Amino acid sequence: MNKYFLIIALVFTTVVSAQSKIGTINTDYIVTKLPEFEDVQKDLNTYKESLDASIKEKYDEYQSKMKEYGEKESTYTEALKQLKQKDILKLEEDIQKLQANSAKLYQVRQDEDLRPLYKKIGDEVEKIVKAESFTHVFESNSSNMIYISPDYDITLKVMKNLGIPTEEAPKQ
Repeated sequence: MNKYFLIIALVFTTVVSAQSKIGTINTDYIVTKLPEFEDVQKDLNTYKESLDASIKEKYDEYQSKMKEYGEKESTYTEALKQLKQKDILKLEEDIQKLQANSAKLYQVRQDEDLRPLYKKIGDEVEKIVKAESFTHVFESNSSNMIYISPDYDITLKVMKNLGIPTEEAPKQ
């Protein structure tokens, strides 16, 4: 009985492994090697500078009001002090909101700008997957990957299909 079970298990394992072909790819590495990436980086840097400028403008206004409050506090009535403090606290909150919103806006812009590059890579991956009968392709820099033979890494094939020079191997 155990012999039959062992034979069935061995046949099943052979059939399953023959049907699966697993590969890996390092899409982040490929993206950084695409010629368009430099333009995307410049656009993102310009956008970040504009976001930072609006934060700095608000911060400068805050600094100015703090300085004015410190210099003239002794001349203010109690009601005016409370009004000025309230104004300063509101500016602090505005700065915090602006910083949080800027980070979110930057992330959205980054996703929008990089999406076409990842799509371009995805299209090439799809061609290779179909041509070479891969059943699964994993991101090689994923923390869930324990080991896969470098023979099944399609990063360089995708780069070659995209016309990207491949002098150096991708970092895993």
